[in-house]
Amino acid sequence: MPTPHIHSKKNDFSDTVLMSGDPVRVKYIAENYLDEILKINDVRLMLAYTGKYKNKKISIMSHGIGIPSAALYVKELITEYNIKKIIRIGTCGAIRNDIKLRDVVISMGASTDSKFNRARFKNHDFAAISDFKMILNAASVANKMKIKVNIGNFFTTDSFYTEDQETLNILKKYNILGVDMETAGIYSVAAEFKVPALSICTVSDHIIKKETLTSKERESSFNDMIKIALESSLL
Repeated sequence: MPTPHIHSKKNDFSDTVLMSGDPVRVKYIAENYLDEILKINDVRLMLAYTGKYKNKKISIMSHGIGIPSAALYVKELITEYNIKKIIRIGTCGAIRNDIKLRDVVISMGASTDSKFNRARFKNHDFAAISDFKMILNAASVANKMKIKVNIGNFFTTDSFYTEDQETLNILKKYNILGVDMETAGIYSVAAEFKVPALSICTVSDHIIKKETLTSKERESSFNDMIKIALESSLL
């Protein structure tokens, strides 16, 4: 049944849902990669579409910015719409010198400065990790498509803007691959409900070098990431 945030019918969604923070990117993917698309949600402008990719039913939905928003939508998709697999396709910042704008990075796990996971895990540290089979599938697809990907640990933060150079230095020291605002929470909710999840991101900002993509580039220049997510969703 519809929730306060998703006004879709029970069978509107496919078993696999690709999720992105930006509703404009969701619309772009639906219109450029899916056939027979149907808009199934626009509550709070969190757009969702279902269509077909290579004859398989696939849904894509926006999850907003930050753990609270993303976790809310992931939880409702799983418990109310019986979703069986979640793939986040988003943006992240880079710390390492060898990671560049537009690079595709895959989150094996995600540390966080958020209290979200501790609050759900009796104030203990929760190891927010992705599904191993989904990592293998994504890496295999990327290899076949000759798309370079980096796989490693993310840091999920509650603060988009920071001048905390000490923290940035620690993230670099511990070889953090990407910095985002959702992955650790998505992995936590997915683990609770025993649903496999994976976060695939494109680097939109280099935090140390202070490089960034424009808002227009963020909407539509992430085709390698999108192709990897769609192809791996078939496996």
